[in-house]
Amino acid sequence: MPDRILTAGALAALEAPQEGVSEIWDERVRGLCLRVFASRRATWSFRYRPRETGGYRRMSLGEYPAVGLAEARKRAERYRGQVSDGKDPQAVLQAARRAATVSEIISRFLVEEVEPKKKPTTLTLYAHYLRNHVEPALGSKRAQTVTRSDVAKLHRDIGVDTPPTANRVIVILSGVYNFAGKQGLVPEGFNPARGIEKFREQARERYLTTEELGRLGNTLRTGEIDGLPWLEWETAQRSRKARKPKNRKTVLSPHVAAAFRLLLFTGCRLREILHLRWSEVDFERGLLLLSDSKTGRKPVIVNAPALEVLNRLSRMGDFVILGERADKPRADLQRPWELIRAHAGLEGLRVHDLRHTHASIGAGAGLGLPIIGRLLGHRHAETTARYAHLDVDPLRHASNSIASSIAVALGDHEPSSEVVPMKERNWMRPATRSRR
Repeated sequence: MPDRILTAGALAALEAPQEGVSEIWDERVRGLCLRVFASRRATWSFRYRPRETGGYRRMSLGEYPAVGLAEARKRAERYRGQVSDGKDPQAVLQAARRAATVSEIISRFLVEEVEPKKKPTTLTLYAHYLRNHVEPALGSKRAQTVTRSDVAKLHRDIGVDTPPTANRVIVILSGVYNFAGKQGLVPEGFNPARGIEKFREQARERYLTTEELGRLGNTLRTGEIDGLPWLEWETAQRSRKARKPKNRKTVLSPHVAAAFRLLLFTGCRLREILHLRWSEVDFERGLLLLSDSKTGRKPVIVNAPALEVLNRLSRMGDFVILGERADKPRADLQRPWELIRAHAGLEGLRVHDLRHTHASIGAGAGLGLPIIGRLLGHRHAETTARYAHLDVDPLRHASNSIASSIAVALGDHEPSSEVVPMKERNWMRPATRSRR
């Protein structure tokens, strides 16, 4: 080509050299070259000189005609911009290829950041969220190529069924990127999980009423003595020939029933009861001396009903609630809870709601939020504040007193020792003013 300017027409008239390689340089974009081989294969390349090394380097931009002239010029201009900024485009590209994937960063985050600093249950929870939600969608991507749009899509996809889970995943993923930035695995401050708008969550406030507590108690007693009939899913899982229909019942072990009663009587968290050791029970002083809990070491008051439950239990290992093995705590109570909940008619009630019930009864009795917070082991007053609307505070006492006085005056209620009757007055005739 005499004018050495690459155009669409000139490219269409290209002829392959008989041997060797023919290089045609573009005069519009400096460094852009089309290399034509004797085999009629043609490739684009970009030649540049990095500031640090001084020598020329060459990068491939793709094959012609798969990559046209306009796209080749666009790619070459992008790399020229990097050279102008003092970067080596080829070194940047090689570093990107060696960059850690999201899965690799997650593995380091769990081992180096979570495991030594968090509780085992937290490690298990973080691993569940990251392995089951993040890795299938983003795990193979280079961590620094993930965009906010990618994370937002992940958040939306999870949120279709479980908005709270979607919010937790984004918070944990943001922590993963903060860790990666500190370790130099991504540019510091780079965090595509930051700024994702969370789904609105409604706080779950489920408390057992007195009538529901009665049904739960009856179910526990029936389960211990006679056993609870199998549910449909239990019948399907077990062999129908194993037992006659009248014998298809599950008898609750004393330790399972005791666990649910202790959760209600003490307000403890599930793991605090399941991991409770006999060595942590101080019968003399009436305390559970928990060596580890969500808020660290703490004592728990053992009230009379809870003490009675503990005294009735047989010691068959290190742990108060017997598991499959005497030297290991029981993993959970989900299976017996589903059976108990179904027979008691407590659909949707969670095991954790037993703790809420303990607190709600205390708030309704006017014990005061600070006392309830200390009983539950809350570290911050804000955590106990969820029960504020149940608290029988002085304002409620005052309102009850006023309304009761009015009710007596109306003749709707008999006066009691707590009610101060209103002064008698002829309501049909206005009072006369005293003359001075």
